[in-house]
Parts: sequence; C-alpha cells; structure tokens
Amino acid sequence: MREVIQLLKGGLIVSCQITDPEGHFDPDNPINGPTMMALTARSAEVGGACGLRVDGVKDISAVKRMSSLPIIGIYKMDIPGYEVRITPTVDSVKEIVKAGAEIVAVDATDREHPGKLKGPDLIKQIKSETDVIIMADVSNEEEGIAAAGAGADIVATTLAGYTEYTKSIHKPDFELVTALVKRLSVPVICEGGISSPEQAREALERGAHAVVVGTMIVNVKRITQHYVEFIRERCSR
Repeated sequence: MREVIQLLKGGLIVSCQITDPEGHFDPDNPINGPTMMALTARSAEVGGACGLRVDGVKDISAVKRMSSLPIIGIYKMDIPGYEVRITPTVDSVKEIVKAGAEIVAVDATDREHPGKLKGPDLIKQIKSETDVIIMADVSNEEEGIAAAGAGADIVATTLAGYTEYTKSIHKPDFELVTALVKRLSVPVICEGGISSPEQAREALERGAHAVVVGTMIVNVKRITQHYVEFIRERCSR
C-alpha cells in the first residue's frame, strides 16, 4: 500500500475524464469513451504523469491495458435523492477494484450516502470489507479530519466548492490544502480547479503529496471554449 502512495509523491496525477463544468458526463464531447481515455492516459504517462484518475469500469479496464501507472478509480453514479456521486457505495468500490484500480476515491463529505451513511461511515464499511487504498474526496477541513479518522489512506480536496456549504470558495482551495497538511498524518492531495503549472507548484509548496489536473490537460473542447471566450471578450472592448 505504502509503495503505491509513495509513487505519487511530488507528482502530477492526470484525471482522464471528459465532463461538463459541473462534473457530469458530456455526451457532446467527441473525446469520450474507453478508447480515447486509454490513449489520453498513455499520453499522460509519456508526458511524465505519476498517476491517473479514471471513471468507470470500462474506462479503467481500457486504461489498465494501455498504461502502467497507478490508477485512482472512481465510479460516478447519479442516484435519485442523493447529491453524492463519486463512488458512493461499497459495491461500486468493488467493481472498480476488479477493473484494475489500485486506489479508490470516494465521496467522503458529510452529505447523506445510500444506506443513510455519511462519508466516514462509508470509509469504515469499505475498510471492513476490502483492503483497497482509499482516497477520501472532501470539501472542507472537518470532513478531511473525519475521513482520516475513519481510516482513509489519502485525503483530497476534490469537492471543495462542489458542496452547497462550500460553493462560495475560490478554487483551487489552497487554504484547505494548508489546513489539512497541518492537521493530518496521511497524505493530502490537491485536486479541483488547478489550471496552470504555477498553481500545481504552489499546491506542492504548501505540502500537498501530489496534485490532480484534469480539464486543463485532457478536455480539448472546454480548453478551446475558454480561449475562444477570452478572445471574443477582448475583441469586443
């Protein structure tokens, strides 16, 4: 377990997912699909990434065949009546472990999960049934402390700005990184909103074990839109 986590230290993890700004599947993006994600993952590996974050059984299986990097697997699920989406059940954890994920990221927020669980409850249940490495996606300091206390092996700032009670924060949440590094003995990973190498470096300088970047590396559609909107805004002045 420690060897896999150590492989990520000081490095860049590329999130090989194509989503809309809210983190949902984008059916209009032509890069979607297992083959494209596997090629994206391999390109990230050649470019020097230390790990990959991949969503779903099909994409994880395809990436596993193409890349030798550690995979942080997630399983996004839209469940009626629940806000949580990232690997919200033990069964979803087991599916992506079977597909090849060495680490599983789960929603570890204080929001209700299926089975009337909260994030820490889910972590304890996963630990009682598997020996997988758990990365707890949290949105604030209190959730990070609770997740580590429940047995999470890694805590990540992934959901800062995505819960109702943190939506006002500016991403990336470097203050949360700093706070968690000071309070926790487990590695802290900075994820969410990193859009430049300078921001990635700042996260590491603040003590992050590693950084995750997705959209600004892999999502050609959204990167192009960002440039086009900026250009149009400047030209209209």
